[in-house]
Amino acid sequence: MEPSMPADEDAGNRRRAALYTLPFLAIGLGNLLLLLQWGLDPLWAFLILPPILALAAIGWVAFRHGFHEGAPGPDGRVR
Repeated sequence: MEPSMPADEDAGNRRRAALYTLPFLAIGLGNLLLLLQWGLDPLWAFLILPPILALAAIGWVAFRHGFHEGAPGPDGRVR
């Protein structure tokens, strides 16, 4: 079982994850607005929205829990 993290570190991880994923979410929503301005039927444009939100959520969770730190080896240290 992992030791619990202090509240300050937990808030910092959430903030960092939001800062890392916010540009990708903004690009996806910007593309959606561009498609709507070009005259795409709103139904089709909003079918694009769930994958944009899902990928942003997956990215947030990944950065929040530190996927970039790598998997620990057999001795418990990060390679």
